[in-house]
Amino acid sequence: MAKEPVIVTDETFEDEVEKSSIPVLLDCWAPWCGPCKMLAPTIDQLAEELDGKIKVAKLNVDDCPKTAQKFGVMSIPTMLIIKDGEEVSRLVGVQPKATIEENLAKL
Repeated sequence: MAKEPVIVTDETFEDEVEKSSIPVLLDCWAPWCGPCKMLAPTIDQLAEELDGKIKVAKLNVDDCPKTAQKFGVMSIPTMLIIKDGEEVSRLVGVQPKATIEENLAKL
């Protein structure tokens, strides 16, 4: 079975992201967002390919406004790269897979 992104909520954010032993790629999205839907297959691919190295997670900003606000997510899709509980990088808008991988390679 394919490794899928972890679904994160305001309630599980601390355990899943801030306390993660490996860096996290957090996709901030919403179901009504067209560009988010365009990005989804890339996020799914990365979750499978990076399993064990990078945790790939998704945060629905409509359902989890507290976390989205905490990171000042103003437009979606926004991908946050979080290491040791701190944001180390941010990508806004639909990005090519190579660009996302380049940002993750810096870790």
